[in-house]
Amino acid sequence: MSRSVPNGQSFTPQKRIYLDHAATTPVTDAAREAMVDGLARWANPSSPHADGRTARAALEDARRRIKAALGWDGELIFTSGASEAISIALRQAATERIAVSPTEHDAVLRVAGNAAEWLAVDADGIVTDVREAALHAIQHVNNETGVIQPIAELAERIHAAGGWMLCDCAQSAGKIDLPVGADMIAISAHKFGGPPGVGALLVRDLSLLRPSGGQEQGYRGGTENLPGIMGMAAAVEQGRGWMGEAVRLRAMIDAAVCQAGGAVVAGAAERIPTIASYRMPGVSARAQLIRFDAAGIAVSAGAACSSGTLKTSPVLRALGWANDAADEVIRVSFGSQTCEAEVRAFIEAWRGMAKGQAA
Repeated sequence: MSRSVPNGQSFTPQKRIYLDHAATTPVTDAAREAMVDGLARWANPSSPHADGRTARAALEDARRRIKAALGWDGELIFTSGASEAISIALRQAATERIAVSPTEHDAVLRVAGNAAEWLAVDADGIVTDVREAALHAIQHVNNETGVIQPIAELAERIHAAGGWMLCDCAQSAGKIDLPVGADMIAISAHKFGGPPGVGALLVRDLSLLRPSGGQEQGYRGGTENLPGIMGMAAAVEQGRGWMGEAVRLRAMIDAAVCQAGGAVVAGAAERIPTIASYRMPGVSARAQLIRFDAAGIAVSAGAACSSGTLKTSPVLRALGWANDAADEVIRVSFGSQTCEAEVRAFIEAWRGMAKGQAA
């Protein structure tokens, strides 16, 4: 049985609602079709025979298209995703000095290790200092809060100090413009409608990296995933015309959460419209996830999940949140398929949960 909502769409309670697009978003039809085409080109792009040359031509065409769609005029190294791109950038960097912000994705923190220098951030997670002659790993859009770093301003300061910038754009590529000033950029196809298992490291100047041998001009070994790469190209070319709707939908949730006694994480900061985190006082993130899931709504915790155990988010700790408050935060994220009916259903569930706690 369906019920109508104010914008004329219908919502069927039995249909699950997916609001976890920051984790991964569905593969687009165009990407699926391109992958089928890629599977028919099964030869190794590195082989010198005619079949290999045909596959190589398709690979290079996809590389060109992705760069054009993103407005990137530097080099592009195909990887298995943003995590590998970040690993290549940090492990093969032509400098041993690495500086990271405490709000970075675990893929950065894990590779940077204990030797990394920590950058200071303000209450919204914006980086406030830079180091001399270091490679700075700074996320363009935070994967938990959606906060957008002022990359152009930071890059100018970093370059003036003789340093370089690696920018994790997993959450922004294909949605908003790539940041100006970054020397290296990591992207992942499955965040913008491409297949999982493929991504890229964009490099302004290959002298920033030490070659490791193998494919991709000697900077990444292993046979290229041609079907995935072709799917990635098709997905990123589909554009981002839906982002205006995401602005409207996110504003609806922000207002409803505040009216219901909740809090918007970094609500005053510039944020990408596809990601937001919310605190429901008195209700743990674990309890919220269980209840939303039972209501047919998929969201995620503001805390990182490791081996099935929720831990207090290091991002929120870096923003100065107390553990008990941070543990009451969940993340909601949109994709091109997200509609108003789904957002209204989430708001209704949120209000019911918050009202029950208040009672």
